[in-house]
Amino acid sequence: MRKFEIPVYYKSSIITRLKEHRNLLDLRKNDLSPTYLDFGSFDVYIPRHFGFCYGVQNAIEISYKTLEENPDKRIFLLSEIIHNPIVNEDLQFRGINFILKPSGEQIIPWEEIKKNDIVIIPAFGTTVEIEKKLKELGLQVEKYDTTCPFVEKVWNRAYSLGVKGFTIIIHGKYKHEETRATFSHSIQNSHSVIVLNLEEAKILGEIILGNIPPEKFFEYFQNKHSEGFNPLIHLDKIGVVNQTTMLASETEEIANYFKSIMKEKYGEENYKEHFADTSDTLCYATYDNQEATIEALKYPADFAIVVGGYNSSNTTHIAELCKEKTKTYFISSEEKILSREEILHYDLNQKKEILTKNYIPDKEKVSVILTSGASCPDSVVERVLRKLHSLFPDAITIEQAAERVFSTKN
Repeated sequence: MRKFEIPVYYKSSIITRLKEHRNLLDLRKNDLSPTYLDFGSFDVYIPRHFGFCYGVQNAIEISYKTLEENPDKRIFLLSEIIHNPIVNEDLQFRGINFILKPSGEQIIPWEEIKKNDIVIIPAFGTTVEIEKKLKELGLQVEKYDTTCPFVEKVWNRAYSLGVKGFTIIIHGKYKHEETRATFSHSIQNSHSVIVLNLEEAKILGEIILGNIPPEKFFEYFQNKHSEGFNPLIHLDKIGVVNQTTMLASETEEIANYFKSIMKEKYGEENYKEHFADTSDTLCYATYDNQEATIEALKYPADFAIVVGGYNSSNTTHIAELCKEKTKTYFISSEEKILSREEILHYDLNQKKEILTKNYIPDKEKVSVILTSGASCPDSVVERVLRKLHSLFPDAITIEQAAERVFSTKN
């Protein structure tokens, strides 16, 4: 596996070593059991996979190398490089300015961007329209493009399906940067429509079967379909791709649902002419992180702590998985752990930070699941672990607990 050059302060003495140790013991990633740290008065389960993925490491490496190699140039990012406030704030502190908000709203007018400037495309990718604008300004697009290869894989599959006359159904959040980019690329060659979840997929399925009038399509999928979309024509042949940070299991569920719809409409012997299998476009990192989280949730835990940016889609889905099984506290940093009695965390339903009291149960030994999203540095996870550890004065040291793991040979 490729080694990326990322700033040392995003790594950690314990968390990064734990990852490396697990990788050495399990090169093929067959063992999804969590890493177990026993501190005596409390213990922690850390999922097999979490934290920086390939695409995030690639984006960070390019961004910091660009800063290092171009000290005399103005450097911009189209928008947040990844959805992590600590990384984005550090890049801004070092002089990188953002041209757009994550919502797409302009911060710096295009007129202020000059030919000699550098504009970095974030890991989410960008739209065809913005890429064209960058080229018109005379900027070097390819050199500073950090688009995740798995996002590009989705675009390539959408293109190949479009050539064959398939309409692209995108499982994603239509306002998310990645979904906006994927939609922009897919409509260049095929009609496209965005569905958020299985509920919306089922509405589309009922339209395909004729159980919902076709004109209702424009009501349910307003601003989520390509121009000139005709539900009577363009839902005859379909393929499903996704925003790579969505729940992989939900994407598979949606794809399987549409497969069953096409079987019902066209018959078992004909459905393959109307439905394209796109399961190989799922992002392996998203899938691995989610599967590892599900496995860790099989172990006894009083609560889970999920670390990452609140606007991070993949982190949100990890928090959702944890919330289904145990009390879950979604935090952006160790600073949100105020004391043993209080924690400030993001509530997925209210979509805001809330204060919860007495979150640590009063019992002889407390068990915690600790994980993070794909855009969260190991160093932040370690700081959270150390803050949590400080709440248990009788616990053995983190180094002692970690050494027990490092001494494990199989």
